[in-house]
Amino acid sequence: MESDKFICVREKVGEQNQVVIIDMNDPQNLVRRPITADSAIMNPVAKVIALKAGRQLQIFNIELKAKIKAHNMPEDVVFWKWVSLTVVGLITERSVYHWSMEGDSGPVKVFDRHANLNGAQIINYRVSPDEKWMLVVGISAQDSRVVGNMQLYSKEKGVSQALEGHAAAFAELKMDPASPLTNKLFTFAVRGVAGAKLHIVEIDHKDGTPVFQKKAVDVFFPPEAGADFPVSIQVSKKHDIIYMVTKFGFIHLYDLESGACIFMNRISGDTIFVTAELEATSGLIGVNRKGQVLSVSVEEDNIIPYILRTLNNQELAFRLATRNNLPGADQLVLARFSQLLQSGNFAEAAKVAATSPRGILRTPNTIEQFKMVPVSPGQMSPILQYFGILLEKGELNKFESLELAKPVLQQGRKQLLEKWLKEDKLECSEELGDIVKQVDTTLALSVYLRANVPNKVVACFGETGQYSKIILYAKKVGYQPDYIQLLQFIMRVDPEKGSEFATLLVSDENGPLVSLEQIVDVFASMNMVQQATSFLLDALKENKPEHAGLQTRLLEMNLLHAPQVADAILGNQMFSHYDRNYIAGLCEKAGLYQRALEHYTDIYDIKRAIVNTQLLTPEWTIAFFGRLSVDQSLECLKEMLTNNIRQNLQIVVQIATRYSDQLGANNLINLFETHKTFEGLYYYLGSVVNLSQDPEVHFKYIQAACRSGQMKEVERICRDSNFYDAERVKTFLKEAKLQDQLPLIIVCDRFNFVHDLVLYLYQNSLYQYIEIYVQKVNPARTPEVIGGLLDVDCDETVIKNLLASVRGPVPVDELVAETEKRNRLKLILPWLEMRIKEGAMDTPIFNALAKIYIDTNNNAEYFLKENKFYDALVVGKYCEKRDPYLAFIAYQRGQCDRELIEVTNENSMFKHQARYLVARRDADLWNYALRPDNPYRRSVIDQVVGTALPETQDPEDVSITVKAFMAAELPNELIELLEKLVLEGTTFADNRNLQNLLILTAIKADRTRVMDYITRLENYDAPDIANIAVGSDLFEEAFYIYKKYDQFANGISVLISNIGDLDRAYEFAERVDQADVWSKLAKAQLDTLRVKEAVDSYIKANDPSNYAEVIQTAQTTEKYDDLIRFLQMARKTVRQPVVETELIFAFAKTNRIADLEEFISSPNIAEIAVVGEKCFDEKLYEAAKLLFSSVSNWARLASTLIYLGEHQAAVDCARKANATKVWKEVNAACIANGEFRLAQICALNLIIHAEELEIIVKLYEARGYFDELIALIESGLGLERAHMGMFTELAIVYSKYRPDRLMEHLRLFWQRINIPKVIRACEVAHLWSELVFLYTHYDEFDNAALSIMAHPADAWDHIAFKDILVKVSNLEIYFKALRFYLDSQPLLLNDLLVVLTPRVDHTRVVQMFQKTNNLPLIKPYLISVQQLNNTAVNNAFNDLLIEEEDYKSLRDSIDNFSSFDAISLAQRLEKHELMEFRRIAAHLYKRNKRWRQSINISKKDKVFKDAMEAAAESHDPELAEELLKYFIEIDRKDCFAACLYNCYEMLRPDVVLEYAWRFNLNDFAMPYMIQVLREYTVKIDALEKANAERNVKDEEKEKQETPMMGSGLGNPLMITYGGAVGGLPPQMGGNFGAPVGYPQQQQYGGMMPPQGF
Repeated sequence: MESDKFICVREKVGEQNQVVIIDMNDPQNLVRRPITADSAIMNPVAKVIALKAGRQLQIFNIELKAKIKAHNMPEDVVFWKWVSLTVVGLITERSVYHWSMEGDSGPVKVFDRHANLNGAQIINYRVSPDEKWMLVVGISAQDSRVVGNMQLYSKEKGVSQALEGHAAAFAELKMDPASPLTNKLFTFAVRGVAGAKLHIVEIDHKDGTPVFQKKAVDVFFPPEAGADFPVSIQVSKKHDIIYMVTKFGFIHLYDLESGACIFMNRISGDTIFVTAELEATSGLIGVNRKGQVLSVSVEEDNIIPYILRTLNNQELAFRLATRNNLPGADQLVLARFSQLLQSGNFAEAAKVAATSPRGILRTPNTIEQFKMVPVSPGQMSPILQYFGILLEKGELNKFESLELAKPVLQQGRKQLLEKWLKEDKLECSEELGDIVKQVDTTLALSVYLRANVPNKVVACFGETGQYSKIILYAKKVGYQPDYIQLLQFIMRVDPEKGSEFATLLVSDENGPLVSLEQIVDVFASMNMVQQATSFLLDALKENKPEHAGLQTRLLEMNLLHAPQVADAILGNQMFSHYDRNYIAGLCEKAGLYQRALEHYTDIYDIKRAIVNTQLLTPEWTIAFFGRLSVDQSLECLKEMLTNNIRQNLQIVVQIATRYSDQLGANNLINLFETHKTFEGLYYYLGSVVNLSQDPEVHFKYIQAACRSGQMKEVERICRDSNFYDAERVKTFLKEAKLQDQLPLIIVCDRFNFVHDLVLYLYQNSLYQYIEIYVQKVNPARTPEVIGGLLDVDCDETVIKNLLASVRGPVPVDELVAETEKRNRLKLILPWLEMRIKEGAMDTPIFNALAKIYIDTNNNAEYFLKENKFYDALVVGKYCEKRDPYLAFIAYQRGQCDRELIEVTNENSMFKHQARYLVARRDADLWNYALRPDNPYRRSVIDQVVGTALPETQDPEDVSITVKAFMAAELPNELIELLEKLVLEGTTFADNRNLQNLLILTAIKADRTRVMDYITRLENYDAPDIANIAVGSDLFEEAFYIYKKYDQFANGISVLISNIGDLDRAYEFAERVDQADVWSKLAKAQLDTLRVKEAVDSYIKANDPSNYAEVIQTAQTTEKYDDLIRFLQMARKTVRQPVVETELIFAFAKTNRIADLEEFISSPNIAEIAVVGEKCFDEKLYEAAKLLFSSVSNWARLASTLIYLGEHQAAVDCARKANATKVWKEVNAACIANGEFRLAQICALNLIIHAEELEIIVKLYEARGYFDELIALIESGLGLERAHMGMFTELAIVYSKYRPDRLMEHLRLFWQRINIPKVIRACEVAHLWSELVFLYTHYDEFDNAALSIMAHPADAWDHIAFKDILVKVSNLEIYFKALRFYLDSQPLLLNDLLVVLTPRVDHTRVVQMFQKTNNLPLIKPYLISVQQLNNTAVNNAFNDLLIEEEDYKSLRDSIDNFSSFDAISLAQRLEKHELMEFRRIAAHLYKRNKRWRQSINISKKDKVFKDAMEAAAESHDPELAEELLKYFIEIDRKDCFAACLYNCYEMLRPDVVLEYAWRFNLNDFAMPYMIQVLREYTVKIDALEKANAERNVKDEEKEKQETPMMGSGLGNPLMITYGGAVGGLPPQMGGNFGAPVGYPQQQQYGGMMPPQGF
């Protein structure tokens, strides 16, 4: 683990080594790679892995799957580590190297190792951040302790210093928080004989930085960690805290500056062997030997309070908080600041304020305090000192920035402000921008941007002309300015920029910021047509339907003001959604006929405009017709021809040509014919005829060309066209009686009307055209012309002359056919002979001559044999019926094989056929001739054997013939043939191949002749023939051949393998006495399990080559004595391990222990370990003991000694082997034999492996050795490698067999056991108290509580149960606990409810106890929770009070807690027998504003005070008067007076006076009347005073507002004056509407008040 990004693990899965890479950001997605390297380390940040296998190093990029670098080190690398993102540090036995993964260079030596590291195990290598200092850390064992040695190397000085230490790190510390300078520190920890120390020293001290005093502090190690020592140090860069990890899993935290110990605790029971910095929390991450990944970090919110409360170190808390900006020391910092300020130490106060954590002192109040401090002459003011410290430290906040900017700008030092802004020293705000804007708008813009004040940023952009940035900025910050107003402003200032700005507004990627219509309105309002056009062209380029109106508007304004621009726009076809008809009309008015036609859709409009072709370009006019329908096009063409045919004919022809397919050729032909313009028709058809396939078009074109005298065109179309109706054209040309018959000749020639042509020309005496036809037009038609002339009985002389005059190529075959068909073949003989004289070599000519010579019997045989130019197949076929021999000659010359075979077969010409077959040498032809279904095959074979083959002297003829017989599978015939060739003294008698073939054929066809042949013949291939004989089961013949030719080895093989006579083979071997013969005999004897005879034969042959099979067979038959003889012979020549190995095993099997011991003591190459295993498997333990001892195989020797009963020796061997499997085997044997002391020795070496512990436990338990098992595990707990499984299994064993010792074990070691596993054991053993203990310490409080309730007799304790219950997560358990206590401990219920009060549902609690009628039990609980004002609690408590008749408490309850059903309770109490409860009911009705019910209850109980209070609270005059009347009715005058007092405000004075007068209660009513009179008097006095003040104000106002004109117009009227409807009644005068006590309104004259009054 090189960092907190990756963990790299090497593991072995099956037989494959793998490297597993865990990405800590995605730990579930493991990356596995099959890598067999010794070591692998991941790059700290990138997916780059460094691999080491021996001395070979590689760096590999996992993501790119590419090797970055590789190097082969000259010496072993004992430790390596990434020291930076690109450099790997390599440590060898002598030196330290750095290897960069960049470039092509190899590792570079940095320095040599110090002598103090000799023999030490290197555990770490560190490099300072500036790479000027290097540190190598190593450990070694000395005097029963681990000693740490370090080498500190300075790169600049090139010197090393040897130190004693176990762990170290480099760090940087900023001692003065107000200063940017840092001190470079080196910290290391050592535990020696004298004790443990942590040292912090400064390296590379720089001038100007505070001097760091060296620190050396004691490191505490607990007594039980006597062998503990530091293994790792990491320094938190964020918190300046040293994290030190020890071997026993302790973590120590120290302050880097002071060295003070902050915290110490144990975080792991196993060694944390690798650590790294945890960047996320600036803490530490590590991995222990169990594979657990642990992290340690400080909580920023708690560390300072912890130091203050626990460590009581205020100075440390102050320094740590101010240096690292941590919370928790605010009061301390404030007090320090106040103290310094009061003592006049302003410089230190400024530092404290500037470095206060989280800026708690960086407030306007602090600034004001510094500003109020008097400045001594010649000294810098505290406020400037304060600002100076802040500027050095970092950024100023808002208030500080404002206070600093004001004097700087007043002094004109704007550049300072710019510098601070660039360095981000000032916090920008709107107020700061306002101040800066007075001096520099651009600088203010920068401030506004940083302060995110959109409206002012936009204003600054506008003022500085940066219009394009407005939209970008507004989008970025989500601000919506008034773009229209901005556009108007920009257009007035700079129209060009305004157009660009408008384009930006509508081309925003998220849609237009303003509508296009608004922008166009702005342009139109300023009459900027050009700018509007430019803008709209860009804005409407996407041609959207919703822009139809704008497109029309754009075109309209340009057609009216700049038609040429509109023409260009329409020409570019940018828009398609505008009002086309409207624009078309505008275009026609502007003289743009082309654009008008493009937009018109009505045919009448189109016809009106299309005739102006002189104003339209032909190209466009032609293209325009492509947009019209067929009917519209024809109408327009007709209109153009009708209107001005001379002007428009050419363009009409072009249009007709262009759209001929669409308009239809027939329609266009009719159009031209209707207007009688054959010229137009000719030119139209001439342009389309070459592309048309319409026969009518071609015919009409021929007609038009003829009528126009265009004969050359007639000839061309007749010659080239393939689409006219030939019959129709032929008839037309005949009827046309043209002077030139060439078109007719062309048509007849092309369409095979030659016979008709000849008849027409001959009958019309046009003989010269016949000659022209065959001489110039098509000589190839000469045969047909000759045939036609013969049919009309033309004179032969004419025909011969005509034929002689033809000089072109005449097809002779056709000419022969034509004349032969009419039996006039001799007619062409002169012509044929003339052609030959001319040098013609055409095959048809000679074919014709051959036929004539054959028919005339004119030396035909000579011609057929000598002439090479005729077609043999044609001529031969011609001769077959006339003369077969001539056919044979023709076929023979032409090698027409099949035809020759057929003609010779049919005419019994077998001798000719046989000679031809032999001479032809064609395998396929032989196959055809010798095919089984050929009825003439036997005749042909006889002629071949008797005549053809004996006549030949050519071996090739013989060879091919023989092969043909073989291919035809004719063995008997072949034997007959070969005997004739080989045995009858022919030239081929000694031919080896023929002799071989004769023997082989006999083997295949007639075996009885084989022995005779091999005896008589001498020149055959004996080995091959013998092998074939063996394959054909002719064993005696094969043996004879081998013996005849001295091939004894092959001969004995036949005797052994084929004949199977070993005795005869033995005799043969004795006679020839050759080694290879003995070897083959030995192999055969071995195969038949004659081991002794086989060994004897092998010894005679001195052949050990087949040792493997001999060994296998001897072992199978257990002939080990014979095997020893063979192996002793074999060992002399064969140096193979298997030979000597099997010899040892044979010694063991024959119990020749002395020979075995002598053999293994002498030099040998035997695989002793392998044979030892075989002896062990064969239970040859004595031999195995000797063998295993000789190779020091302690594991197998231990197993062997077990079987020999030597248990002590077996344990000693197991100790030497130190293998788990061996320990297990010896342990099991010792247990089986009762050797428990030895068994425990073995088991202690097994139980340190967690996976073996359970197996050992099961073994002891299965045999019932429980005490021995307990003693074993208890002994194992003291081992250094004791693990969790041992503590766990001991607990389980205790639970089964010694439950009385379990609780003590759990209390001591609960942290080191697997609690879930022990929980299951305790459940099985019914150990409930132990089970609860485990659940509690495993934080399974729910199960703990349930277990206690399920087994209270064993597990319940009230105090413990309460502690557990408050920690459960399942709320249902609370109520189970309440039911449990209700059933078993009811008196402790309230005590339990006290701790459950914050957690339980009080409503459910109440319901639970209501159902069981046990509410009185929880009355204290109800009182305690009533403060929550819960409805269920209030109702329950109120019921309980009613039941107890405690009306006082009930009254307090309903007054203080409102959450209950008041009406229901009132109705219930209303009927209560006690009056106090009925008073409560009246009280409840009163609280719920049911005044009448409340008053009725009070009246009924004569509680008149309550009735009067209810009436007074109701503020209802009716209720008060009813109550007053009630008191009069019951003659309670005292209550009458009291009611007047209580209900004073509701009672009407007139009603009271009436009642007092009527019922003689004036004396009781008089106080009320006096009070009423007093109130009225006070009110009148107040009104009079207010009226007088108002009159004075009105008089003053009238004086100020006297009108400039006289009073003739009268005073203004009141709006409410009613003069228009008849005036006021006289008794009202002018005071209508003026209430008493208010000043009179001014009356106006007869005029209406002014508008808007």
